[in-house]
Amino acid sequence: MASLADRVRGNGRIAAGLLFNLLVSICIVFLNKWIYVHHGFPNMSLTLVHFVVTWLGLYICQKLDIFAPKSLPLSKLLLLALSFCGFVVFTNLSLQNNTIGTYQLAKAMTTPVIIAIQTFWYQKRFSVRIQLTLIPITVGVVLNSYYDVKFHSLGMVFAALGVVVTSLYQVWVGAKQHELQVNSMQLLYYQAPMSSAMLLVAVPFFEPVFAEGGIFGPWSVSALLMVLLSGVIAFMVNLSIYWIIGNTSPVTIAAPLHQTTEGGRLQPGAPALAVQRAPAGYNMFGHFKFCITLCGGYILFQDPLSVNQGLGILCTLFGILTYTHFKLSEQEGGKSKLVQRP
Repeated sequence: MASLADRVRGNGRIAAGLLFNLLVSICIVFLNKWIYVHHGFPNMSLTLVHFVVTWLGLYICQKLDIFAPKSLPLSKLLLLALSFCGFVVFTNLSLQNNTIGTYQLAKAMTTPVIIAIQTFWYQKRFSVRIQLTLIPITVGVVLNSYYDVKFHSLGMVFAALGVVVTSLYQVWVGAKQHELQVNSMQLLYYQAPMSSAMLLVAVPFFEPVFAEGGIFGPWSVSALLMVLLSGVIAFMVNLSIYWIIGNTSPVTIAAPLHQTTEGGRLQPGAPALAVQRAPAGYNMFGHFKFCITLCGGYILFQDPLSVNQGLGILCTLFGILTYTHFKLSEQEGGKSKLVQRP
C-alpha cells in the first residue's frame, strides 16, 4: 500500500509539473504579445530582461543545489550564445509583428528546417513517411500566412529568420551538450550571462536606452511590472522543463521538434530544446499548448480568422500529429530491436 501511495503521489507531482509547464508556456506568449500591443516595450530590451532574470534565477538555483554547474570553456560557447540571442530576438519580433496564429504556425516550420539541416549537414536519414508529413505542415503554414488579413511582410521576414536561427540553435545545442557532456541547465547557466552581455552591447545601436520608449525610459508602474513578470515566467518555463527532464522516464517528445538520445546521451547534431526525457503524454500537452495558444490569440487579441486560415491550421496540426505518431512508432520499433538483440 505504501508503494502504491508513493506512485500516486509521484504521478500527481509529474501531472502538476506538466500542467505548470503548460500554463507558463502559454502565458509567456500571451503576456509578451500584450506587452508589445498595449505598452510598446522594445523587443531587444525585453529579451535582455528575460536573459538577466534567467541568469539570476539559475544562480539562485545552483546556490540551492538544484543543479551543479560545470566549468566550461567560454570560447566554445560564443557562437551558441550569439545564436541564442538571435533565435529569441527574431522569435519575439515575429510575435510582435504577426498575429499569434501566424506566429505559432510559423514556428512549426522549424521541424522541416531541422530535418533539412540534419539531412544535408549531418547526413542523417529520415524515412519516407516522416518526410511526407512535412508536406501538410508546410502547406498549412503557407495557407494561413497567405490568407491572413493582417499579413505583415516584415513580420514574415522576422518569422523566417526566427525559424532558421532557432533550427540552427537547436542543432548546435544538441551537439554542444554531447561534446561538453552537460545538461540543458548547465549549458544555459553559461549561455544566459553571455547572451545578456551581447544584447547589452547591441541594444543601444537598435533601440533607445534612456529616451522615451527605451528600456530606462519613463514607463508606467504597470508596464514595468508586466515586463518583470514576463522575465520571471520565461525563467519558469526553463525551470519547469528541467524539472520534467529530471522526474520522468526517457521517452522522446516528438512534436513539434525532435532530438534523439543514445544511452542517455545526446547524439551529435540532435536538436535539444524540444525533445527531453518525458512521458508520452507530454506529446498531447505539446499539441494542447499549440491549440490553446492559437485559440487564445483569436479570443484575447481579436485576430481575424478566415475559413482558409482555419484549413491551414488544421492542415499543419494534422502534419504535426502524424509526424509525432510516426516518430514515436519508429522509436518504439528501434527499442524492440535493441531488446531482441542477443
